[in-house]
Amino acid sequence: MERVLKEEQRRGGEELSGRWTVGGGVADVYGEDRATEDQLVTPWTVSVASGYNLLRDPRHNKGLAFTEKERDVHYLRGLLPPTILSQHLQEKKFMHSLRQYNLPLHKYMSMMELEERNERLFYKLLIDNVEELLPIVYTPTVGEACQKYGSIFRHSQGLYISLNEKGKILEVLKNWPERTIQVIVVTDGERILGLGDLGCQGMGIPVGKLALYTALGGVRPSACLPITIDVGTNNEHLLNDEFYIGLKQKRATGKEYYDFLHEFMSAVKQNYGEKVLVQFEDFANHNAFELLSKYRTTHLVFNDDIQGTASVVLAGLIASLKLLGGTLADHKFLFFGAGEAGTGIAELIALEMSKQANVSVDETRKKIWLVDSKGLIVNSRKESLQHFKKPWAHEHEPVSNLLDAVKAIKPTSLIGTSGVGKTFTKEVVEAMASFNEKPLIMALSNPTSQSECSAEEAYTWTKGRAIFASGSPFDPVEFNGKTFVPGQANNSYIFPGLGFGLVISGAIRVHNDMLLTAAEALASQLTRENYEKGMIYPPLSNIRKISAHIAANVAAKAYDLGVATQLPRPADLFKYAESCMYSPNYRSYR
Repeated sequence: MERVLKEEQRRGGEELSGRWTVGGGVADVYGEDRATEDQLVTPWTVSVASGYNLLRDPRHNKGLAFTEKERDVHYLRGLLPPTILSQHLQEKKFMHSLRQYNLPLHKYMSMMELEERNERLFYKLLIDNVEELLPIVYTPTVGEACQKYGSIFRHSQGLYISLNEKGKILEVLKNWPERTIQVIVVTDGERILGLGDLGCQGMGIPVGKLALYTALGGVRPSACLPITIDVGTNNEHLLNDEFYIGLKQKRATGKEYYDFLHEFMSAVKQNYGEKVLVQFEDFANHNAFELLSKYRTTHLVFNDDIQGTASVVLAGLIASLKLLGGTLADHKFLFFGAGEAGTGIAELIALEMSKQANVSVDETRKKIWLVDSKGLIVNSRKESLQHFKKPWAHEHEPVSNLLDAVKAIKPTSLIGTSGVGKTFTKEVVEAMASFNEKPLIMALSNPTSQSECSAEEAYTWTKGRAIFASGSPFDPVEFNGKTFVPGQANNSYIFPGLGFGLVISGAIRVHNDMLLTAAEALASQLTRENYEKGMIYPPLSNIRKISAHIAANVAAKAYDLGVATQLPRPADLFKYAESCMYSPNYRSYR
């Protein structure tokens, strides 16, 4: 029977790619709830393509790493040069080649091309060189990639669901070759990073996020599905661009938009079940809050811009207390930016303070102030405010600009979520330093060009007293003979571990307590050496272990809350999380 299968494949028969089982059925041979497909040797129940087809199958292709025996068994003789290279040497060779590129976008394109031909080598590179490659496969380079996505588009990496598919979304989902999906990242492209409406070209964001789910969080690649919902774009440049890959029409809004999204969410649940995680990514504020509120009680949903950002920033604030002293309730927070990120962070801080101090959230909100484009959010503006800003309207006279708000509120922490670069001016930062021995400054907007200030500016203007973190990476800064390592409040610290915790526990809902737990777990990973360098986030080089800790804590919370379905509960959730993580090491083929 095995010989017959190989002959069929050799003649171009159907590639079964890990889903054929003895008995003739099609199933997930690794088990519906297994988070990983990692095994040293391909199971005898699994058939992979042979010959030329195998070299064109990114999931199973190993390039020059195929052994002599594998070349014989899988009809590869003559299709490869005679040398055999280990995965380690392939990695070394590719990194050497990648470093020859001067432009980050060229490095991004090279990485994406690698993923299309050799999936395991791609993830091996990303895991082993995470600090170097994370800015390439995600922010800030992914922003430029999205802007130019139409021009650099080579290969479809996910599903594009446009208004043309209205009434047929379930059929479209069934076109995706994988049956068992555990994580979906979906965008409608209306608010890509700080770059605005990029329409269908926002696909770079779900693709990048899911690469991090695998590399940093351990979710197997075949269980990840990037989706772009294309309802049009209001970006005139794209509408007039002959290379634009999306619908050339203005955005659908109102009932048409929400009916379409409802069909999508219903189809996802019908096709993939109750336990598939849907992560909303880069939706505009007005839709982001509405979608999260509408589906959080019926689906396993998570908005990274609202909840993931909030959790990672809260982790930095909890960690910073080791340097600042006191509890969260002893500090005062001022946000510049009152959109989904700003209000999401503010709410989670208020929840954590409420939990720690055992007082109401209404009371803890009074420690948090927000500034939007019209100035400080105060009670006298309440009637004209969007609903998600109203809880942050406190009693105070109107203040029209950030500098005056800093002087009036005298916060200990200044947090930027505005999406507008260079807004933490020298005057603003110096004002923070004038009444804080160690001002905490978090310039969180992405990409780097939109950061409210740079690390060098923060350290220089405060004479080396600032505790600084940003959304995009900055190099270490030397000031007065001391080297400061700026923290990166990167969502990739949180969402891969959080999502993996939901997967391994079989959770069916996301609760705020899980976000608090994830933040606390991340903050607990800093060492004394990290603090001595002024860091409030651990090094990304240790991110897989950090994600396993976060996943274990999130899974434990899911069991405690009664929303976990993977039974029985593992005795040691950290060891279980580590054992379930996808490994990019090559497997041997029989």
